[in-house]
Amino acid sequence: MNKGKLYLVPAPLDFGCDELAPIQDVMPLQTLQIAARLGCFICENAKSTRAYLKRIGEVIPLSQPVQALQIEELPREVHKKGDHTGNFDARPLLKAALGGHDIGLVSEAGMPAIADPGSSVVRAAHDLGVEVVALTGPMSLMLALASSGLNGQHFAFVGYLPQDAGERSLRIKTLESLALKTGQTQIFIETPYRNAALLAALLQTLQGNTRLAISCGLTLKTAWNKSATTTRWKQDKPTPPLGLPTVFCMGR
Repeated sequence: MNKGKLYLVPAPLDFGCDELAPIQDVMPLQTLQIAARLGCFICENAKSTRAYLKRIGEVIPLSQPVQALQIEELPREVHKKGDHTGNFDARPLLKAALGGHDIGLVSEAGMPAIADPGSSVVRAAHDLGVEVVALTGPMSLMLALASSGLNGQHFAFVGYLPQDAGERSLRIKTLESLALKTGQTQIFIETPYRNAALLAALLQTLQGNTRLAISCGLTLKTAWNKSATTTRWKQDKPTPPLGLPTVFCMGR
C-alpha cells in the first residue's frame, strides 16, 4: 500500500487577535485547496484547528464536515518542553499515513515546527518513509526580518527571553554583544501581555547605536513596523500595538 504524505499546513498569523485577516488574502489558494481535502490532522489545539478549518471551508468546501475530521493533539509536554529534544515518539500519530491517508500538521499560527511544536512529527515521518511536503504560507519571523533592515544573511531565532528582570537583562546584553561582534541578527518573541515589559527592558539595556526592530500584527490591516536605533526609539517614543503578536529583531 502506498503511504500518505505529511503536509505542513501554515495558519494565518491572527491567532488570538480580535481582528481576523481575510483568509484568501493571506493564504495561497493551493495551500487552502490541499488543506480542504485532508481528513486527518495533527495539531497543537483541536479547538483552534477546527476554527481554522471552518474558515477554510468558507472559501473552499471541505472534503467532509469538521466534526467528522480526525484531529489529534500533540501532548502537553511537547508544548511545555519542546519536541526538539527527541524524547517524544511521534510515530503513532502517523498511523493514518502508513495506511495511505494524507495528514496535515497544523500549528496555531504560521508554519508548523518553526517556533512551534511539530518537529518530532516531521522527524518521525522521515524515519517512517512518509513524504513531507511544506506548503506555502505566512511566517512571522521571516516577515519581521525582511521588514527590519537588519542582516538577513546571518541571523538566529532565540525564542523567548527570561521572565526574571535580572536574567532578562543579562540575556539581552549577551545577545547584543553577539550581534554587534558578528553581525548576526537576533530574533525573539514574547507573549503579548509581556511585550511591554520586554520593550522597556530592551530600551533600558541596549546601547544607543544598536538597532531594534519591532513588528506587530503582521498581515493584519493594523500591522505595525518600526526599525531604529535605541537612541531614536527613546527620542521618538512610538507606541507600538504590543497587545498584538509581536516579533523583535535586534542587531547592527
